[in-house]
Amino acid sequence: MIVTGLVGTRWPGWGIKTSVWVDLNKALSPISPAYKFSGLTSLFFTYLFLLGFMLIGARALGAKVGKFVVGFTLTFWISYLCWLIGHYAHIAATPDVLQKYNITWSLQLTGEAGFIVALLAGLVVGNFFPKFSAFISESLRPELYIKTAIVILGAGLGAKAAESMGLASAVLFRGLCASVEVYLIDWAVVYLVARTVFKFNREWAVPLASGISICGVSAAIATGAAIRARPVVPIMVSSLVVIFAVVELILLPFLAQYFLWQEPMVAGDWMGLAVKTDGAAVASGAIVDSLVRAKALALQGIRYKEGWMIMSATTSKIFIDFFIGVWAFILAVIWCSKIECSGGKVKAAEIWERFPKFVLGYFLTFIIMLCVGLSSPAALKVAKVATGQMDVFRVLFFVLTFFSIGAISNFRKLWEEGFGKLAAVYLLCLFGFIIWVGLLISWIFFHGIKPPLVTG
Repeated sequence: MIVTGLVGTRWPGWGIKTSVWVDLNKALSPISPAYKFSGLTSLFFTYLFLLGFMLIGARALGAKVGKFVVGFTLTFWISYLCWLIGHYAHIAATPDVLQKYNITWSLQLTGEAGFIVALLAGLVVGNFFPKFSAFISESLRPELYIKTAIVILGAGLGAKAAESMGLASAVLFRGLCASVEVYLIDWAVVYLVARTVFKFNREWAVPLASGISICGVSAAIATGAAIRARPVVPIMVSSLVVIFAVVELILLPFLAQYFLWQEPMVAGDWMGLAVKTDGAAVASGAIVDSLVRAKALALQGIRYKEGWMIMSATTSKIFIDFFIGVWAFILAVIWCSKIECSGGKVKAAEIWERFPKFVLGYFLTFIIMLCVGLSSPAALKVAKVATGQMDVFRVLFFVLTFFSIGAISNFRKLWEEGFGKLAAVYLLCLFGFIIWVGLLISWIFFHGIKPPLVTG
């Protein structure tokens, strides 16, 4: 009977729902109340589903299946434990539900505090238990997890956009404009600083400029390949990207909550422009969405709809990603024709080779759900229910991303390998102007725009 339900019309309502808890027995339950089995059963089914689903991606990436299964099993259960801890009422409960849980205080971080717990747990594993980190390394694939999450997120955002087309259109247009500004301003400035102040050659300056100003790991690797840089160059830059993404994850969402809670869409877009790597940027948007909504509710009684700040962050990040392939192609043309002067021709197909394919999945799911939602009120209702259930899996992929980012961030090893000068460039450029230019651009395009309010 349970198996029949799993593949029935109510799929994926059997997935695990994690609630804010004081009594641990009440923390776990299936997403849909139509399923009567226990929360632990739902969690086990969720684990099996994600394991099977991720095995497809892992095999496509050439992972060793046996090691991935073992590593993913440990990564999943550790990550979920972090997510569960983050939902403890004294950590997660907002002011309006303190009485419900019979408590008098809380950190008011909402359940998304589990992201931070997962990040901290990953950092402990990566820096104090390197052998264990190496043992599960086959499953520590933050880019795979976050890109899967973003594709799922596209569906949810499509349904949300159908509810408020005017605001959604404004977010998309402003996200495109803000992203273009990143390429026109940040990349050029970082390249100039690396070349003139720190005297790096072009081979180092280009991946540094891309990694620091654009999309972190993906951009550093794509543009490094475009200029035929030695493999060690983008790898070293990517390592720094991950480390500084951790720092940004810890600092920027709370700065946004403190200073920008009255400008929620500015706060969300700032995460997309300032925080590097897809995982860190989108996850930071999720934390900001939670923190700002909680503060607005506590101080002004305003209840914003969930997900619009994530949409702002993700849209800007996606548009930045969207142009990586084009940017890499432009650099390849310049290097072949002007810098190296080898006389080689760059084929247009290289745009596709360097293009981040997951972006197409994001836009596809977004457009499908948007069209479904706009077709009729009944279809919109079904779309909202379906994407609401799918969102549970998106959140779990976020948690896996946070833990993986932490677990692969070995600060001591990187420092021993002599990354001091590279880190100095990153530190100066990122905290000297990039995050502030990102804030200024976000303010210009999103100042005064508010998410829709929860009604009823």
